[in-house]
Amino acid sequence: MHADEIDPQAKAAIERQERFPLPHSRWGLKLARLLTGPVTRLQNRNPPPVGETVDGTVPGPAGDLDARLYLPDADGPFPTVVFFHGGGFVLGSVDTHDWLCRHLTRESGCAVLSVDYRLAPENPFPAAVADAYAAVEWAAANPDAVAGTGRVAVAGDSAGGALAAAAALMAAERGGPEIAYQALLYPAVGVERGQPSVEEHAGIVLDEADLEWFRECYYDHEIHERNPYADPTNAGDVSGVAPATVVTAGFDPLRDGGRAYAEQLVRDGVPTRYENYADQVHGFMTLREVDRATEAVADVADDLAGAVRADG
Repeated sequence: MHADEIDPQAKAAIERQERFPLPHSRWGLKLARLLTGPVTRLQNRNPPPVGETVDGTVPGPAGDLDARLYLPDADGPFPTVVFFHGGGFVLGSVDTHDWLCRHLTRESGCAVLSVDYRLAPENPFPAAVADAYAAVEWAAANPDAVAGTGRVAVAGDSAGGALAAAAALMAAERGGPEIAYQALLYPAVGVERGQPSVEEHAGIVLDEADLEWFRECYYDHEIHERNPYADPTNAGDVSGVAPATVVTAGFDPLRDGGRAYAEQLVRDGVPTRYENYADQVHGFMTLREVDRATEAVADVADDLAGAVRADG
């Protein structure tokens, strides 16, 4: 499940990031969020071009949610991919995932609607899930607002992957909206203490203290940890959810949880492509200096494009 060594490009990238350890306090979190802006602006210099980007909002259950629409350099309308960023449910924004969303737009030919959601610990579960589902509902009901064909998919990485999976599960159980596909990039689902991936790879990008802190921030009561909308691996039946691509990374503590959900999807008859990048680390698909990241985004984009074609 993991290679002998981490890809050298990924190793160099995470060694640079280790200068900025995750905060494990509310004061540290506030500082981290303040510093994210300047760092992100530096990282987003010379972005991959797309046809157009439109910053705006989409309605959420507790107020408007910031969003950015990426349009391909082509004549629309386009299928729509609603994307949710990672960050442990406490960090991240449309800006932190700008490169990934731009590249996904370019490679898939889809419009990508990247949506912010309420962050923990200020807004614990189920706030983020409610926001994610509301955003998907809105995108499906308002195709003209997103230059859309009416075909909708969901995608997300890490915490955002969990939200995309939860939105797909909610749509299946609530009779809509219809979701054509779900792309779950090293999703934060099914993670358990004692898993080999946690035991062997905690400390690479994420350590056990990080995982515990994210858990404490997101859940204000332990009973929520078994809610299927918090973690779809808790669902008894996922047979009605959209076909999926599940991506994991060999040196990621979250690897085994993502693999377990892919296996659960397959057992319940959901068409699923599972890909483990054995020499990669958590978050690698946001690392623009890593060649394998570009390749992985292109592969996921191909899956999305094939699923959301107008004749599909």
